[in-house]
Amino acid sequence: MEFQSCVKILNEWDIVAVRQLGRNAAKEIGFGTVDQARITTAISELARNIFLYAKEGEICIKKELKSKKSGIKIIARDKGPGIYDVRKVMEVGFTTSGGLGAGLPGVKRLMDEFNIHSTPEQGTAIMTIKWLS
Repeated sequence: MEFQSCVKILNEWDIVAVRQLGRNAAKEIGFGTVDQARITTAISELARNIFLYAKEGEICIKKELKSKKSGIKIIARDKGPGIYDVRKVMEVGFTTSGGLGAGLPGVKRLMDEFNIHSTPEQGTAIMTIKWLS
């Protein structure tokens, strides 16, 4: 099974749609309910960040294969204002939205691999992977 699906994030309904897509993909790959919830939570956080800060972007979900491992790869991209201080944003408890501050550090904690690239005034790209154990 090889797939990649992308959802444009323009409104709150798109967050719901990409969460469902992620849950279905995780289930299809073979993740249990706990990991499905982790993956769905990470996708939700990434989509919410796009909606709140960049106004629009996209999230792509695909099956990832490496050696004999399989997993799910999530790529979130936007052309928003970018993140001026990535290190600060990655501090647990940091928030600009008045939320709980789980944000991107929470996504990193929920997943196995996490990579962020952001350029001020050009946008942000985040790639994260959860491996099937």
